[in-house]
Amino acid sequence: MNADLLDRWLHELVATPGLTALRDPDEARRALLDDALRGLSLVEREDGPIVDVGSGGGTPGIPLAASLPGREVTLLEAERRKCDFLEQWTPELPNLRVVWGRAEEQPPETYGVAVAKALAHPPTAVEWCLPLVREGGAVVLWVGPSVDEGAVATAAARIAGRAEPSPAGFLVLRKTAPTPPGFPRRTGVARKRPLA
Repeated sequence: MNADLLDRWLHELVATPGLTALRDPDEARRALLDDALRGLSLVEREDGPIVDVGSGGGTPGIPLAASLPGREVTLLEAERRKCDFLEQWTPELPNLRVVWGRAEEQPPETYGVAVAKALAHPPTAVEWCLPLVREGGAVVLWVGPSVDEGAVATAAARIAGRAEPSPAGFLVLRKTAPTPPGFPRRTGVARKRPLA
């Protein structure tokens, strides 16, 4: 892992307006770097390229890319300004690429694993992430203690996904079949009309 690069990324992330509300360096390290790396073992056991959906300032994607130099990591972000920040790190991480766009607009079943941290209400995040993953792949969501696992499982089942046993703070969903027709729904529909 490139600790120096991650230290510089974290410093720039906190110093750049509009990327995070966290200003205390220790709190930012815990929430944005250490917490991202807690999911490393879950991502590591999956095969294929990784997509960080709604990457924002680059967490968890940049820490994962720095820790897994042999894996391609795509940071998918809908805001151009955030993409500009993320693109600064691609020269130092050859396995990293940035895509400006929305999950609903991406080619389906492209990745081995999709990750998301603080993306959206978990059933909405499931609908955005599962179609991006090929059959047999997984979605890893960072979640809070109040997550409704039943609602997430219901949403996943509609999109050929199944919840797996997961450590506290995470939900892992396995893609069990090709993405059903009609998914992903049009841009904005998943947020307005969640599946669960």
